[in-house]
Amino acid sequence: MGNTDTKLNFRKAVIQLTTKTQPVDAGEDSFWEQFWSESVTNVQDVFTLVPSTEIRALREESPSNLATLCYKAVEKLVLAADASCRTQKDHIEVLNSVRLLTRLIPYIFEEPEWRSFFWSSIPESNGGGSAASSSGHNDSQPLAQSMLNAVCDLLFCPEFTVAPNKNGARDEADDLQTLDSCEYIWASGVGFAHKPIDNPQYDLNRRELLRLLQTCFSQSMYLPPVGDAHVQSNRWVQYFTSSENRHALPLFTSLLNIVCGYDPGGILPYNHLLFHDSREELVDVALQVLIVTLDQEATSTNIVDEDSTFPDNLFLNYLSRIHREEDFDFILKGVTRLLMNPLAQTYLPNSQRKVHFHQELLIFFWKFCEHNKKFLFFVLKSSDVLDILTPILHHLNDARADQSRVGLMHIGVFILLLLSGERNFGVRLNKPYTATIPMDIPVFTGTHADLLIIVFHKIITTGHQRLQPLFDCLLTILCNVSPYIKSMSMIAACKLIHLLEAFTTPWFLFSSPTNHHLVFFILEIFNNIIQYQFDGNSNLVYSIIRKRQVFHHLANLPTDCGSINKTLTRRGKKQLTTTPSTTSSVANANIVMEGAKPALPAEPGTLKASLMDMPGIENMTEKESAHPSQRQLDKLTRAGPGATLFSTGLLGSETQVNEESEGQPIQPTTETDQTATLVDQNRAMAANLASLTRQPSLESASMRSTGESLKGDTEISRNSVQRTLSRASEQSVASSRVAPTESWVPTQDWVASWKVKLPLQTIMRLLQVLVPQVEKICIDKGLTDESEILRFLQHGTLVGLLPVPHPILIRKYQPNPGTAMWFRTYMWGVIYLRNTDPPIWYDTDVKLFEIQRV
Repeated sequence: MGNTDTKLNFRKAVIQLTTKTQPVDAGEDSFWEQFWSESVTNVQDVFTLVPSTEIRALREESPSNLATLCYKAVEKLVLAADASCRTQKDHIEVLNSVRLLTRLIPYIFEEPEWRSFFWSSIPESNGGGSAASSSGHNDSQPLAQSMLNAVCDLLFCPEFTVAPNKNGARDEADDLQTLDSCEYIWASGVGFAHKPIDNPQYDLNRRELLRLLQTCFSQSMYLPPVGDAHVQSNRWVQYFTSSENRHALPLFTSLLNIVCGYDPGGILPYNHLLFHDSREELVDVALQVLIVTLDQEATSTNIVDEDSTFPDNLFLNYLSRIHREEDFDFILKGVTRLLMNPLAQTYLPNSQRKVHFHQELLIFFWKFCEHNKKFLFFVLKSSDVLDILTPILHHLNDARADQSRVGLMHIGVFILLLLSGERNFGVRLNKPYTATIPMDIPVFTGTHADLLIIVFHKIITTGHQRLQPLFDCLLTILCNVSPYIKSMSMIAACKLIHLLEAFTTPWFLFSSPTNHHLVFFILEIFNNIIQYQFDGNSNLVYSIIRKRQVFHHLANLPTDCGSINKTLTRRGKKQLTTTPSTTSSVANANIVMEGAKPALPAEPGTLKASLMDMPGIENMTEKESAHPSQRQLDKLTRAGPGATLFSTGLLGSETQVNEESEGQPIQPTTETDQTATLVDQNRAMAANLASLTRQPSLESASMRSTGESLKGDTEISRNSVQRTLSRASEQSVASSRVAPTESWVPTQDWVASWKVKLPLQTIMRLLQVLVPQVEKICIDKGLTDESEILRFLQHGTLVGLLPVPHPILIRKYQPNPGTAMWFRTYMWGVIYLRNTDPPIWYDTDVKLFEIQRV
């Protein structure tokens, strides 16, 4: 009952403040004390008792009262920090002041005229000057700096957020202004060997303070996703990570260690049902604060004012300077442990706590690899990188058809693109794969490279239509690793052949000015493997021989106008005349390959944050020879039309191909309506890219179009696609494929211009040498079993028979403003959606992204 009365008093104070027409004097301490007294005990009470409508009304109708409330709340924090926050009453007042500021600040940010409020000087008339001067600060110090300094001091306050030093009594402790916070780092790990005492109350207090910091940093949410709006660094983050913050190093180390040292698994099963884990909630917000601080790159991408005293991001500086292997090992094991946690299987179902911050972990891992190359090399020098790869592929596979998790797909593919730029990644993929986590993929025996191919093919064939911008990245990843794949399984080999069949359908090639680029990509994958890994890849060679007619048809593709028009006309008639009522159509439409079942779509009402458009692959990568001699680089830049130096690769297929199905037409793997939508999206993107991008070399142009074509042809699963479509779907496909490029008509010169550049020399030479030998063996021995042929191919060689090997060309990720803005949008979208208790930013006018109901 008493608790209800105190909440009522708090509510009355809020109503009194919002209804007063005259400014409340800052000196009325009895009135202001009501807002941080013991009237409320948790942040949920503050969010309930201070509704958003009243905050906006206060901002518009009584701005002086809102300003005074913020001044007084910050003053309370500053005074508590000056007094070392020694008493229980101080603790409660600090926490309630923090909660109130957390509630108010988003509504200050959403109004442009108020955004500079905290960066104004503290006026003497409002009583704030006393707080500033009492702490030894200059009276002209902005309110934001006073608040950040106080919060950082309080994060290392003995008996409030950290355990007191054993060397002295609490009363003898130095005040927070002179305390050496490096002795009070929250957890052991990087740069700190001592293991502090765990105290749940300390974790809860840290979480409240970090949540306030996170809210202060969120000003970026209220700026539109355009480059000009983000030219200036976020001043809150900039100051927090600068040398002006004397706690920068211990804060960075504490956040890093508290995250990487966390182990959610307990000794007892179901312990999470019996005990509350305060550490998980702290780790969650600590990780979010950490990745936000690493997002600011003032010295490299932002304009810094000449009079700015804190241009450098010390958090990024510290991150880039970590170099000890034991520190790398600690961080990598922590990240992999937390990534694997929600995927791990136990004998007792649901007996282990599951954490849900894998997206933030992937962002952190990306940032670490991007800014600390020594860490990237450490990850790649052993098979530990596969412990990162496996959960990423699981998330990609699981989220491929869920609209609300498009961002997760992007960050996973980005990380793989970054890793694939290093030779060691391709080499590590040859380690045999043993299923350790459940995944909706065909059962196979092979390596991690096969797993990569299978999952990527599932993304292409059964993924959500909005994933089309990722397909060029998928191809680039496969091209980067293809020269190092020592042994490809039969399933993976047949998947690649299956995709080539789909992409070489004449109508598909002639329906867009960019679809033919996909063929170049797959041929490049084949050439890399044949030239550099022929021994051991008999499965791929056997698949190429079995499907040799695909290559012959491609080499003999008609280029005359009559054949082109006939192909397009015949296709159009089929779209209009094919009906789903025929037995064959129904039968084909119902065939779904093993492992091709799409993931479930998002639940109705699911919220998701919109994302920036992903930059083209040519803007994200930089070509680099795997054998970087100047002569080779010069040769690459002079490569003529017949050169096959562009890197793109199609990753695997998700079809389960066995001996019987290999010889049969491969049926489409997607549902009819999904197919129509995907193809429609493909056409739109193809048109956009064709109009927005320049016309450089074939390799660059082909990389650009990968996303478009892949999206479409993943759905146009070879020449049998029309048989899987219902009448409505077929009409949709026809309109979506033709409408965006009605003004474009394929010509004889156009087809001839790229046909002569097809890199078929290596494959045709292979077929010329091996096909007669295989046929002779089959006739002489009467073979009906493919195992004998595979055995022959395993012991065969093409040394001296193939053309001169082309140089291995790797496309490495290069930072650029487009991806930087994409990451910022994605990061804040994740943070927005993850913070629902309390809903810090809900119902505020966020401009960085849109919140949509899926």
